[in-house]
Amino acid sequence: MAATSSSDAPVEATPVADPERLKIADGADGAVVPPHRSHNPDSNLKRSDPFQFGSRYLTEEDNVYEFNAWDHVETDDAYKEYTEQQLEKQRQAPVSDFDKSRFNGNPEKWWNLFYKNNTSNFFKNRKWLQQEFPILGTVTAEDAGAKVILEIGAGAGNTAFPILANNKNPKLKIHACDFSKTAVEVMRKHEEYHSEQIQADVWDVAGQELPPDLEEGSVDVAILIFIFSALSPKEWARAVHNVHRLLKPGGTVLFRDYGRGDLAQVRFRKGRYLEENFYIRGDGTRVYFFDCDELGDIWSGKTAEADGEAGASKFSIDHLGVDRRLLVNRAEQKKMYRCWLQGRFTKQ
Repeated sequence: MAATSSSDAPVEATPVADPERLKIADGADGAVVPPHRSHNPDSNLKRSDPFQFGSRYLTEEDNVYEFNAWDHVETDDAYKEYTEQQLEKQRQAPVSDFDKSRFNGNPEKWWNLFYKNNTSNFFKNRKWLQQEFPILGTVTAEDAGAKVILEIGAGAGNTAFPILANNKNPKLKIHACDFSKTAVEVMRKHEEYHSEQIQADVWDVAGQELPPDLEEGSVDVAILIFIFSALSPKEWARAVHNVHRLLKPGGTVLFRDYGRGDLAQVRFRKGRYLEENFYIRGDGTRVYFFDCDELGDIWSGKTAEADGEAGASKFSIDHLGVDRRLLVNRAEQKKMYRCWLQGRFTKQ
């Protein structure tokens, strides 16, 4: 499960790299030009793609419409006010009870339709994975030994196949699971799909069963990228519990998903609001927008404990941060704020 391509669907973006690692010489005279100021297409960290790696910081001296993207930009007061107005309009025009039952009662139907309709154009190569999550470089090293990676919500294999392409570990096995049987069929037909290296299966992370051929405590790294947001809030605890069951002691969760106040949330119109911060897209798939503290409480077990659950599954929150991006339509002089959350958790 991941971002859709419908008109009200969020757009997946590449995370921002560490600015200390990005030093580029620019200009004919050899002077060093900060990469966020570069217009040279050979050295401009953004180039023509606003989702390329880079750190372009907006200062008071900058003309916001000079570039098409800026990194780590907080929303301004006008946008915050606009956001609150939009969210209130959404609350006043929620999904009907009939549609709420229809979409929540059979979510796999909508994901199957999504992948059926987007088979040819959905695959996005997440080349940024190893840079953002160095542990992927560790487990795919030639001398890493037997390792198991589980991608949850694998979709078309956007994460699994890039990892496989960079893998040097002959003892690595990737399990790529998705809620949608159509998505699994797409992965199995991929030219790089070889069952000795990668196994694609249908699996509901919020269900009662574990994935095929995986036992408790057998996974080294679990990857959840734009999938947790597709779950109903009622399913979070079971999903966290299942991930906890599958991981080895000290196993790692790599996480990225949608943040509260993201443009995709703000622009939802009437008839899309399921409950607070939870929506139905135009294609019938669901999406939730998280707050950083809320997400930390979910994975650390605090939410489950507050709900009175005994023996809640717990993860230590090694890292959990907000990735904010300001996208600019220079022709129309419009500003669009994007927000994602990214984290790394360890099984306790």
